[in-house]
Amino acid sequence: MSYISGAKSVPDEQVRIASTKIEGIGPKKAIQVRYRLGISGNIKMNELTKYQIDQIEQIIAQDYIVHWDLQRGKREDIERLISISRYRGIRHQDGSPLRGQRTHTNARTFRKQIRK
Repeated sequence: MSYISGAKSVPDEQVRIASTKIEGIGPKKAIQVRYRLGISGNIKMNELTKYQIDQIEQIIAQDYIVHWDLQRGKREDIERLISISRYRGIRHQDGSPLRGQRTHTNARTFRKQIRK
């Protein structure tokens, strides 16, 4: 079992399926990475060499925003909304639903915060 960009890859899965386990890589990007390296469609993760795994990791690191960088970007966006006192930022701060959902009878996690 190997790790690619912080995600555990299952040895008996195809490369395109195992690549989608990486946060920020979907099916389309997984196929693009595989195509750029010239890896066939049916090859499994345990059949790859160390060199091929390193190449996959390098291409993903160079061309795509994945895992920690993606999470940091989301967190920075939320902090920016809070700092400029946008409505969405205030709702994030309160833990309330953001996109106009009903809070009277739903949004259980929000209502639990009120009861405390």
